[in-house]
Amino acid sequence: MTTVYTDQFDATIVNVLRSGGIGVLRTDTLYGIVASADNQDAVERVYEVKGRTPSKPPIILIASVDDLPTKYNEAVTSVLDASWPGKVSIILPVEGAPEWLTRGGSTLAYRVPGDAHLRELLQLTGPLIAPSANPEGLRPAKDMQEAVNYFGDSVDFYVDGGMVTDDAPSQLYAVHSDGTKERLR
Repeated sequence: MTTVYTDQFDATIVNVLRSGGIGVLRTDTLYGIVASADNQDAVERVYEVKGRTPSKPPIILIASVDDLPTKYNEAVTSVLDASWPGKVSIILPVEGAPEWLTRGGSTLAYRVPGDAHLRELLQLTGPLIAPSANPEGLRPAKDMQEAVNYFGDSVDFYVDGGMVTDDAPSQLYAVHSDGTKERLR
């Protein structure tokens, strides 16, 4: 039986994520199905459970700009500093990122969440992939019970973060090397 928590900082959750488990928790936008971005098996498990298109890279939540795998020039860094933390996901070119994240591409979407508690969790776990908590093609779960109905015991834990009343996903931008920011969603 999958465990339900009311506190995302329970040491068990941190340990489960660090050891390759997956779970559902509320991000600063929607409920997401989360796993360590550093664990290929965990990432692949999220794709399987979600029925996610294999070529579609995940969004990655990070605690700060320091967690990015690539160092960027001052123009790009300036845009990142002005955009984060917040409900803004930014697609960036990456070098040397593992294929299980890039899915054959050369960019990844990152977000430093606006929620301070979630950033604290990310400091403990490291970067987490966090696609929306729904099977591909269905609407994102608005509360923990909908997520349980979608995934049942196929995830290791759920964190009850209450009802999502504003189900808008994060804004999505691509940032180019010259610092220009292109809105995609």
